Amino acid sequence: MMDQAQSLRQLVSSQEPKRSSGGGTSARIITVCSGKGGVGKSNFTLNFALALQAMGKRVLLFDADIGMANIDVLMGVSARYNLYHLLKREADISQIIQKGPSGLPFIAGGSGMDELFSLSEGDLSYFTDQIAGIADSMDFILFDTGAGLSKETMKFITSADDCLVVTTPEPTAITDAYALIKVVNNSYPDVSFKLIVNQAGDEKEATGTSDKIRMAASRFLQLEITFLGFISSDTHVVQAVKKQIPFSVAFPNSAAAKDVHRLALSYLAADSADTTKVQGIKGFISRWLKRKH
Repeated sequence: MMDQAQSLRQLVSSQEPKRSSGGGTSARIITVCSGKGGVGKSNFTLNFALALQAMGKRVLLFDADIGMANIDVLMGVSARYNLYHLLKREADISQIIQKGPSGLPFIAGGSGMDELFSLSEGDLSYFTDQIAGIADSMDFILFDTGAGLSKETMKFITSADDCLVVTTPEPTAITDAYALIKVVNNSYPDVSFKLIVNQAGDEKEATGTSDKIRMAASRFLQLEITFLGFISSDTHVVQAVKKQIPFSVAFPNSAAAKDVHRLALSYLAADSADTTKVQGIKGFISRWLKRKH
């Protein structure tokens, strides 16, 4: 019998791609967030980006965690430039894009994130043009935001095409994930969420965790949330962090690596079936500027 992964591969390949390999394409903007720290959000984002890239997608990973930027640490890469250098016009976009494992393009976070929220009109125009120049050659841009719901994270969540919420089966993580969804929904009911359960003991625990959040959202917020999938609790993940190598690269046959592969397939299937127009990076920044929070 055809397994779920095979079914998803066929569904993805059978759909007409929205973004061709030619010019003038629009990258889908994805914000990854979590209700609290310690749920493995950044690790998920990194390995999810690698999984999408392995499937032939052009991906740019953007570390948007203002206080605790650590994507470069997880990859064991020392970033020479970060966003600060672009905003200060000390380097252009091509210089601040670093290469991680498997050649994954990424922009390191750091102090530049603070300046991003207080740019002059001229500097913002420069930043937009620089990012747009590279975004047209990407299929997906992933923003790894800080844990919790700061005003900066709120802007990223409510301006993106998709918001992926990472949680774990721990009661506090479940409560905080739902609280984040509720606060965002109260101000911006048009935001759609996709849920990922990390560090799950098994599929039953992952489904039970997802159901708690999804049922509460449906009952109290009249909001339907998609459960994208789960990543198993796997000792290989901890080993990979210590090695500063993404677990999907260090241990490609591990349960966690296989799970993130399935998650990427599920996401691409959902993306192919989504008829919503992709706004692109300029649309993302336009919406971001209009947000009150």
